Amino acid sequence: MKRYLPFVIVSAVALITLAGGTMLYHAKGLPLLTISKNHPVSGTDGAGSIHIRGKPEAPVTLEEFGDFECPPCGRLSEPINKLEQDYHSRLRIIFHHFPFATHQHAREAALAAEAAGLQGRFWEMHDVLYREQSTWSKAADARPLFNAYAGMLGLKIDRFKKDMESDEVEKRVNADQQEGAAVGVTVTPTIFINNRALPPPSLNEAGLRAAIETAIKAKSPP
Repeated sequence: MKRYLPFVIVSAVALITLAGGTMLYHAKGLPLLTISKNHPVSGTDGAGSIHIRGKPEAPVTLEEFGDFECPPCGRLSEPINKLEQDYHSRLRIIFHHFPFATHQHAREAALAAEAAGLQGRFWEMHDVLYREQSTWSKAADARPLFNAYAGMLGLKIDRFKKDMESDEVEKRVNADQQEGAAVGVTVTPTIFINNRALPPPSLNEAGLRAAIETAIKAKSPP
């Protein structure tokens, strides 16, 4: 037995080293996404969309990259609205488009939201699209439904239809996607609280609320 002991020890050390290296590899494979404080908010450079709710001086910013056809995004829509109401002037919300090509109507929905935004109804269309996601996402042709939502919101339908086809609206959606790619977004929803991405387990109302509370405390004077 003693004759084999050195080999047992070497093998054990090798296994521990391998396991440690594997853990380190996986840890490196899950980087914490951040947004540079100097990174311009989409739209402030005149290229992309700019959809912000809340006061500019709010101590906490919740910034979302979302896809209107993404079920987890849809499930977070109302909780985020509730958080905005609960925190009032302490929280501002920013939304960016990040539609996936694998979602049949996601890009068209983003265009619809932008077209509504040109008539001052982006957030209203944003909420309707998430609320009615289970309906339009299953339609063979979602455009009639988007037109119906626009009418329900009191938009000028002819202008809405024209804007959905416009280069301006296309560029706004493209600019958001490029911004998301630039900061490492690969899934939706991706949510940043004060420029730091939240881990997937925190993407629920309780997790968001905890992150907001932590950010408020960090901003509070000692």
